[in-house]
Amino acid sequence: MNAAHDGKTMISVRNVSRTYTSGEASVRALRGVSLEVGQGEFMSIAGPSGSGKTTLLNLIGCIDRADEGEITVGGSLVSGMSRDELALFRRSNLGFVFQTFNLIPVLTAYENVSFTLSLLGVSERENRARTMALLAEVGLAGMEDRLPSRLSGGQQQRVAVARALVKGPSIVLADEPTANLDSDTGQAILELMRAMNEAHRTTFVFSTHDPMVMGFARRLVRLHDGRIASDETR
Repeated sequence: MNAAHDGKTMISVRNVSRTYTSGEASVRALRGVSLEVGQGEFMSIAGPSGSGKTTLLNLIGCIDRADEGEITVGGSLVSGMSRDELALFRRSNLGFVFQTFNLIPVLTAYENVSFTLSLLGVSERENRARTMALLAEVGLAGMEDRLPSRLSGGQQQRVAVARALVKGPSIVLADEPTANLDSDTGQAILELMRAMNEAHRTTFVFSTHDPMVMGFARRLVRLHDGRIASDETR
């Protein structure tokens, strides 16, 4: 067992394969990958472009479906779900942080975070309390009413982290979260996410080719040509 987590398996990937077809060409993105991730892990999936890391993250995140194998997330078998079921499961249970921040430009920092809870039917009073608390926790107190265009890249990514965490997900998936940030800002965001991981016991899984992200991870899984090449716990 990985000593860095609490013993409960949050993600189980069993003999998963995924092939993409475009015209007559086909690419085997994943080839029989098996992996287990425990609660509270802070893990990075690394590898060169084309290694399959983003495909694996998208399968875990219920954005894509595997051709073969089984995927269980938070105790639910997601590999057999329909697209509508996957969308509902994703919205209710998972948080996402993207390299391009993906904030809604016409909404303030507050609105970008609270919108997530509105979709889940949370009352306005509870929504405000949770949103304001989390914005303060990520260091954005006093910036609630700013549009993304009035925030730096690092501040926008902090809004994205707050948005990912506000619904209290058991798992946060981060796809190249430092790619559009300078190294100092990227380090600050990683330190923030590690603090959130420790405070909330949220499981974090990154896909990255950034050595700094790999260095922050407590567990590093390397992919090569759609297969796991190594799995190292620090």
